[in-house]
Amino acid sequence: MFNIFRSDVDRSKYVIVTYFLESQTNLKDAAWNLAIGQSVGNPNVRNQWETDELFENHSCIILANPEYLSGMSSGSVKIALPIANLDPSTDGISQLLCHVMGGQMDIDNILSCVVEDIEFEDEFLFGKGPKFGIKGIRDFTGCHDKPILGGIIKPKVGITPEILLEMVKEMVEGGINFIKEDEIMSNPAICPLEVRVPLIMDYLKDKNVIYAVCINSDPAYILDRVKRVHELGGNAVHVNIWSGLGSYKSIRDLDLPIFIHFQKSGDKVFTEKTHRYHIEWKVICKLAGIMGVDFIHAGMWGGYMSDNEADLKEVLSTLTFRGVMPALSCGMHAGLIDAINDRFGINYMANVGGALHGHPGGTIAGAKAMRQSIDGNHDGEEYKQSIEKWGRVL
Repeated sequence: MFNIFRSDVDRSKYVIVTYFLESQTNLKDAAWNLAIGQSVGNPNVRNQWETDELFENHSCIILANPEYLSGMSSGSVKIALPIANLDPSTDGISQLLCHVMGGQMDIDNILSCVVEDIEFEDEFLFGKGPKFGIKGIRDFTGCHDKPILGGIIKPKVGITPEILLEMVKEMVEGGINFIKEDEIMSNPAICPLEVRVPLIMDYLKDKNVIYAVCINSDPAYILDRVKRVHELGGNAVHVNIWSGLGSYKSIRDLDLPIFIHFQKSGDKVFTEKTHRYHIEWKVICKLAGIMGVDFIHAGMWGGYMSDNEADLKEVLSTLTFRGVMPALSCGMHAGLIDAINDRFGINYMANVGGALHGHPGGTIAGAKAMRQSIDGNHDGEEYKQSIEKWGRVL
């Protein structure tokens, strides 16, 4: 007789997911509902087609003692999802997430469901990992032993290609290593991809600066946009999480000489810790590394967004282990660099928007202030003006 409760499984055949579950009755019931509901069928109704062989090959397995689970109404439990239910090479991360976080949220017995971790025997079954990653980014930019300096285009949208080029020139002259178009840009009529990309890349052709072109779009267009950015001379793309979860791996699989930036804006819809149903952000970061992104907006400390220090350290560790460059952004300024370095080390990108363009001396001065901060030049006039405006955190 098939036993859904086991102490362990052949981990080469399963993805192991750690869930925090809360049940109306007990943790055993919640785990059963999830395991059956997210694999072979209706949690509470068996039918003639559900053979022992089918259960053995395709049912999720609960890695726990049922008596132990019966005594609790909530807690963490590991559930093994059969890889046989997926085609990792083509289903990708989006279909994996459908298995991991799907129909259990429709079951009344389950009051809350949080994905705390996902474990793989072979992580690269679901992706190739970054093409460039931290080492490739540092080698390309020539920036070693210090944070990477990133700049964000502001205003987000509404500027012409000609104004964009002038802004980029000031950012580069100020010492920027990486420039990111914001997630609102994509392909507006006032600044279309076909015009702005060759204009910007012609200026950058002899410079070791990464320029991430925003290409957010639906699946029918996004891969064509990656290819077109490459044809037009681009060296990087920015894809927001709303377009990206089903496409980061597909972009990586093209194997083009293109850096991939994962922008998290909007993620809290399904990663916010106070929600009853969510996926921990560190899990998304692990999946991002597997999918093959080179950069990811990891979070921020000390800005208008400020993550819990321990949580952010765990996220940064998750990313750097997989070679992904974490970007810290959302209120970054020159007066935060030393404090962030002391707490988190130097293996990150300081990505700046408001404090870059809003510097009293303008964009070029804002870039210089950040450059001086990262290089430890606290005597620079631009750095001093930045500290005067935004302060210095110790």
